[in-house]
Amino acid sequence: MGSWEATDRLAELTLGPMLRHVGPTEATVWVETDTACEVEVLGHEARTFTVEGHHFAIVCLTGLEPGTTTPYEVALDGERRWPAGESRFPPSVIRTPAEDDPLELAFGSCRVCVPHVEPFSLRKDDDASGREVDALRALALRMVDLPPAEWPHALVLLGDQVYADEVSPQARALIRRRRDSDQPPGEEVADFEEYTYLYRESWGEPTMRWLLSTVPSAMVWDDHDVHDDWNTSRPWVETMRAKPWWGPRIEGAVMSYWCYQHLGNLAPEDLGADEVYDAVCAADDGGTILREFARRADRESDGARWSFRRDFGRVRLVMIDSRAGRVLDPGRRSMVDEDEWRWIEETATGGCDHLVLGTSLPWLLASGMHELEAWNEAVCDGAWGRRAARVGEKIRQALDLEHWAAFQSSFRRMCRLADDVAWGRRGAAPATIVALSGDVHHAYLSELHVGDGATSRVYQAVCSPFRNPLDERERRMIRFGWSRPAQWLGRALSRSAGVEAAPFAWSPVHDAPWFDNQVATLRFEGRQAHFRLERTRPGQAGLECVFEHALA
Repeated sequence: MGSWEATDRLAELTLGPMLRHVGPTEATVWVETDTACEVEVLGHEARTFTVEGHHFAIVCLTGLEPGTTTPYEVALDGERRWPAGESRFPPSVIRTPAEDDPLELAFGSCRVCVPHVEPFSLRKDDDASGREVDALRALALRMVDLPPAEWPHALVLLGDQVYADEVSPQARALIRRRRDSDQPPGEEVADFEEYTYLYRESWGEPTMRWLLSTVPSAMVWDDHDVHDDWNTSRPWVETMRAKPWWGPRIEGAVMSYWCYQHLGNLAPEDLGADEVYDAVCAADDGGTILREFARRADRESDGARWSFRRDFGRVRLVMIDSRAGRVLDPGRRSMVDEDEWRWIEETATGGCDHLVLGTSLPWLLASGMHELEAWNEAVCDGAWGRRAARVGEKIRQALDLEHWAAFQSSFRRMCRLADDVAWGRRGAAPATIVALSGDVHHAYLSELHVGDGATSRVYQAVCSPFRNPLDERERRMIRFGWSRPAQWLGRALSRSAGVEAAPFAWSPVHDAPWFDNQVATLRFEGRQAHFRLERTRPGQAGLECVFEHALA
């Protein structure tokens, strides 16, 4: 384990506790502390490990009773540190599932960290006025007045948990104090130290802190956790790697993701088998080990596997990293490398009541957008010649054409996987297969039509943003992408570039997308499933349901 020094100063919580993995009899609780110490939760202990002067711990709890709700406290070196004094929030609890309990998953993505003050402006450059009401915070405040039985059983956070390239006024002030912000990367995050502040700011606000202490969370990163359009294409990567500030930035991004997000995604048995975790815990300071790991993870598509699986009774959640492990070579692009594909295909199977696939980027876009991205990939790969390929690359980066549709081989492989599972060729078919995604700053629900007679209904459910609404010009662009003319134009373009028709059709189950700050919920009960979308309203408290749909 990492070394710790005796000190007269009492250890304090810097961030957390965060309740992460919860199973029928086990759970993990994550904390960050201000000094090395012993962390105790419900009689289970863990010593902190150190990364470049920052102290973290994950306490693994075992022997819990299924179907119970247990309040917990956190002690550091024997002194209670959570809850801290008087609190308006209910006690933090660990709710273990029983085998046949209903399951409610709240999900979404894209949450900027700016002050929670009025007026709630839409202006991108007006951070001091906030970005309208935070949907995740509104969910937490509603929970305060509800019994734990009515809380979500888990949060699925689908990327952009922090914005390294769009920081708050407080973060900008910190950056100016640390370094010359007139030099690149300016008022963006530059390194691991600045990332640690970003996470503390995003998750340390009292309401969010309580929410994350009492509802388990599964999370995966997206581009803004690192940089806008991260890993869009090979030319994008080469351009960024040529910048002198990029090395510390990407190392800090991976290191902080590992500390703040990835470790908590792991079940206790997976955590115990993680060689990097063991090495970091054994070091006096694991910063060098983790920095070398970060360089390898950035440079090699198989340098790390960030995808993971969680089972909630008869519901299986497979979280797919669609950012860090991309293969970007023209002509053989893939969302993940071959080893990770094999893991996905071995893990995302039948034999459950419901299969949920979490991926930050939507697998099924609106048809017009899908066809445009498929066309662009073909052009970038030379369908219209070298000159057009160069123009296509500029369009790819300018319009963010880098979702599953712009990785056609991966899109089609995911279609085949869904078809196989829906027809029972990979174990007993579930009632539903639902892909959860964010990123696109609007919400919708679409259904993939795999053919009459298939056991499973297949859906794409998108919820974005928690807090970062589009302006009106951007909304008009999205609405056009949903229109019939955009569909016809996109199809004509993609066919002209030799793109084959998609193996299956899909369509939205409603008329238009939603653009507010919003949070979505999936509720599973037996083989039934239900989707609900709720939004915030500027200047108003609470959440308003705008759409519900029975999936099965």
